[in-house]
Amino acid sequence: MAWVRLPWCARRTDEGAIISGVTATPPPAAPSRTVASRIHADRGARTLDIIWQDGHTTRYDFSALRWLCPCAHCRGEAGQPGWLDTNPTLTDEQTRMVDIHLVGNYAVAPEWADGHHTGYYTFTLLRDRCPCDICVAERTAAHRHHEEHAR
Repeated sequence: MAWVRLPWCARRTDEGAIISGVTATPPPAAPSRTVASRIHADRGARTLDIIWQDGHTTRYDFSALRWLCPCAHCRGEAGQPGWLDTNPTLTDEQTRMVDIHLVGNYAVAPEWADGHHTGYYTFTLLRDRCPCDICVAERTAAHRHHEEHAR
């Protein structure tokens, strides 16, 4: 966290830096790219929209969201492949969201019509995998940059 720079005559106390009886406070934090301001699941359209604190909007269709499931059953664990690694054909029940729950301040947990509900999709994961054209282009450019510097 960046703090306001104080003149040399400031003195520190347990309550913070004080100048002429006025307490200096840190500047407001910049909007976070991984803090959700609004989340809306539209069951009819089969989409999940997230508006982030920095103003960006992410939209996932339910099928893409199910393919992104991070749980151990879907992704695998202990060196074993997960169910999604077998490239299954997803049924309508497997891609129909029936509910979604907020997990603390860091994730959402969709509940699918087939009963699957163990995937905690962190906000960092959802933002890092944002499928919009802008984010895809940024990830592609970053990947190219990394490859060029790895040579």
